[in-house]
Amino acid sequence: MQGETPHFHGHRERLRERFRKSGLDGFAEHEIVELLLTLAIPRCDVKVPAKALLARFGSLRGILDAQMAELERVAGIGPVASTSLKVIRASAGLYLQQSAETRQDLSTLEALAPFCRLRLGALGHEVFEVCYLDGEHRLLRDGVETLQVGTPDRAVVYPRRVAEGALRREAVAVVLAHNHTVGSAQPSEHDRLVTRAVVLACEAIQVEVYDHLIVAPDEVFSFREEGLL
Repeated sequence: MQGETPHFHGHRERLRERFRKSGLDGFAEHEIVELLLTLAIPRCDVKVPAKALLARFGSLRGILDAQMAELERVAGIGPVASTSLKVIRASAGLYLQQSAETRQDLSTLEALAPFCRLRLGALGHEVFEVCYLDGEHRLLRDGVETLQVGTPDRAVVYPRRVAEGALRREAVAVVLAHNHTVGSAQPSEHDRLVTRAVVLACEAIQVEVYDHLIVAPDEVFSFREEGLL
């Protein structure tokens, strides 16, 4: 009937009310995706595209990691919705960075791995970043620098730039991080040579290279954990 409220409006409001009361406790994963889609798709039932996204990408993490063009291949997901999902992911990364800058100790793999994976794990090209730390291994303000953006399988790094960045920020230690866009996180010979070159450059200015993390789609390799630093 004309003027009748679509059935999904009540469902949307129930999802929001549940979230206001108890956060995501008790939510099924498809309901979380529905809740996110309500922010970007105002006039449609989002249950079907939410379930289609999960069927294609496997999990909420898979959805947020997917490229926008891949998201838009799912029926019901247009440019606004795909952009909104990527904004949510990028905002989560910025939240983690700002949290780390104020209080987080990044001296353990348990702290470092999710931080670096969120920043690098879903990229379609290699990126090399440096985290600059104080004497207590806390991230300095403005403490993450992207040194190089490369091709799908190689980012070129100049050790001198790592040392210069540490000097500018008066860092005591650095953590190197880069991604492998496909396959394993195991270091290549090039990765090992770059790490050694950065260690030598930083030793000259008494800055510790605390770790080098390699982020692959489903794993993180730590040079320190594996005894390579």
